[in-house]
Amino acid sequence: MRLDGKVALVTGASAGIGAAVAERLAEAGAQVVVHGRDEARTATVAQRVGGVPVLGDLAVPGVAAEVAEAAHAVHGRIDVLVPNAGLGWSGPFAEMRADEIDQLVAVDLLAPLQLVRCVLPELVQRGSGHIALVGSIAGRTAVAGEAVYAATKAALDVFAESLRLEIRGSGVTVSLTIPGVVDTGFFSARGRPYDRKRPRPVPATDVARALVDGITNDRAEIWIPGWLRVAPAVRALAPGLYRRLSARFGEQVRPR
Repeated sequence: MRLDGKVALVTGASAGIGAAVAERLAEAGAQVVVHGRDEARTATVAQRVGGVPVLGDLAVPGVAAEVAEAAHAVHGRIDVLVPNAGLGWSGPFAEMRADEIDQLVAVDLLAPLQLVRCVLPELVQRGSGHIALVGSIAGRTAVAGEAVYAATKAALDVFAESLRLEIRGSGVTVSLTIPGVVDTGFFSARGRPYDRKRPRPVPATDVARALVDGITNDRAEIWIPGWLRVAPAVRALAPGLYRRLSARFGEQVRPR
């Protein structure tokens, strides 16, 4: 898909992967609508990419539809949707509050589904467009201490595949980018910084480059880094071995 002149909505674009994706899309010639919660940071990114800011807290019911409507009003259409906004939480599941579960599921799973629901019908009617979902290696392999986050990403993974089959032949394409550890503020925001030596975090710009390349080349799945494909393959082919290795080398989370 050629991006020159296309209109792209990127959520969670005030920082991290979202900001890097907005910049990359702008470099490719797209007109970017930059979504975020923080007014100042969102405006800064929008100015940097020559785009338009749209504000909204996607954890609040109904706001995803409002964001989609506001973004659509900017140029009268949306050609590319990147529902990137996400939250993290780290710690034993038994210590997670009910409202924390609700917020994580709302932002990481329900908001992308609602955004796609709002944008997809017009894309199908026009016979062109792209939905670029952002998953995580946690959704393929599971991570101790991030059970709910991993569950939302696993659900998004299956949603991407199901949607791809459902709209096959419509002219609208769907991609799922599956990053590993990314060097952003995500880990400090989740309540515990990333403190493992391996795998080393990759820059957000690398993820953005891979995601946008996936859009332009109509790739169904984009892994960053590519070697991450090994882990889910081992899990599928040798589940017993995978669980033993996970127990030995997986991220350990102790009660706080």
